[in-house]
Amino acid sequence: MSEADSDGTDVRRAVVLDYLAHGLSDDGRPQYEKSPAGYALGIDDFQLYQVAFDEEERLTIGSEVVVEPPGEREIVTEAHRVDYENLSSGAQTELEYVVADLVEEDEQRFVDFYNDAQPITLRLHQLNLLPGIGKKLRNGILDERKRKPFESFEELSERVSGLHDPDEVLVERILEELRDDDLKYQTFVGRREQEQNQ
Repeated sequence: MSEADSDGTDVRRAVVLDYLAHGLSDDGRPQYEKSPAGYALGIDDFQLYQVAFDEEERLTIGSEVVVEPPGEREIVTEAHRVDYENLSSGAQTELEYVVADLVEEDEQRFVDFYNDAQPITLRLHQLNLLPGIGKKLRNGILDERKRKPFESFEELSERVSGLHDPDEVLVERILEELRDDDLKYQTFVGRREQEQNQ
């Protein structure tokens, strides 16, 4: 995931969602001036990026690249944040698969969300932000985690009656946060930035 280099720089990695060898379609420059471009999803904070790639490199969807800081980039020549609506249709299609892969690959981080989620207000709990989790399921998760922290998605679905796909619930929430930037509470998208600003 992200690591701090020896000089303390915070390196942000992203997964390529779409690779456009001939550049962006809305780039008005002549073809010979366009560089390969595409879209990527931040691994740690699920930020969306529009990126330009080094012309010498050939990438595939799903490749991992460094987007920040500029001094650490090898394949990416430019990167800036974009909203979901700005993604190509190919990137939008790929997004769900990439988010699902990231949740699966970093299972412990997301299982820990179930273990560590806290109340947001007196009436609202972080767990209630997850699609399909109402009062009954939330209380089931809270009761079970008091006995013993969860260690896997499989254990979560075995111990909490009615919680069938805890990983898919998280994927749905992350996609919801990516698609709707007006949501009041962001649980996963941009969390790193929110934590740094506190």
